[in-house]
Amino acid sequence: MKLGLKDKVAIVTGSGRGIGAVTARALAEEGAKVVITDIDPETTEATRAAFVADGYAAIGAVCDVTDETQVNALVARTIEEFGAVHILVNNAGFPRDNYITKMPEQDWDAVVGVILKGAYNCSRAVVPHFMEQNWGRVINISSRAYLGNPGQTNYAAAKAGIIGFTRALGMEQGRFNVTVNAIAPGFIATDMIEALPNYDRIKSRALAMNTVPRLGNERDIANGVVFLASDAAEYISGETLHITGGRYG
Repeated sequence: MKLGLKDKVAIVTGSGRGIGAVTARALAEEGAKVVITDIDPETTEATRAAFVADGYAAIGAVCDVTDETQVNALVARTIEEFGAVHILVNNAGFPRDNYITKMPEQDWDAVVGVILKGAYNCSRAVVPHFMEQNWGRVINISSRAYLGNPGQTNYAAAKAGIIGFTRALGMEQGRFNVTVNAIAPGFIATDMIEALPNYDRIKSRALAMNTVPRLGNERDIANGVVFLASDAAEYISGETLHITGGRYG
C-alpha cells in the first residue's frame, strides 16, 4: 500500500523516548522527515542522533509544549530547516496518579497542562500552515483512561478533553483538507509505565481484561499513527481509534 508519507514533515511531541520515539521512527521508515522534540535535552539528542545514524532525516528540538513561545519557535525552525510541516502528533503527556483527596494542585496542573494546553499550543501553531497548503494531519494521543480510572482524575480528565478537542478541531478544519483524529491506547508496556511502583498489579489487571492475550507495545500505537497520517485515512476525521487489545473497562 502506498501511504503517501514520503517527504512529508512530521512533528512528534514527547518523542525523546517511549511511544513518541517509536512513532517518529515509524513515520521516518515511511519516508517522512521527522522532528524529535521533548523537554529533556539528553533524550532528544540521543534519539535524533540514532535516527540520523540510521539514515533518516531528523532534527531535534527541546520544547516545553505548555510554553507558546517555545512551540512557535519549534514550528518556525521546522519550516526553516525542512521547508514545511504536514503532520502533528500531540503525544506529550504523563500521569501523576493519586486519589483526589491526596492530589496536590500542582499535579493536576502539570498533567492537564502538558496534555491539553500542549495540544492547544501545538495545534494552534501548525494549523495556519496546514490551511495555507490545504493539507494536514493532526493526531492526538488520548488514552483508554478517558473512560475513567480510580486515582487518575487529572489524567482521565485531560485524556477525555483530548477527544472533545479532536472532534471540535476536526469540524473546524475539514474544509481545508485537514483531518484530526485521536488514538486511545490501552495498557502499553513503556519504560515509564514499567517504572511505576504498582506496575505488576496494573499489568495483571490489564492482561485479565484484554481480549487479545498480550500487552500492548509502542509499535502498536505507532502503526495507528502512521495509518491516520496516511492517504489511506484521508476520509477519516474526528474519530478516536482504540488500540487496547479489546479492553474498554
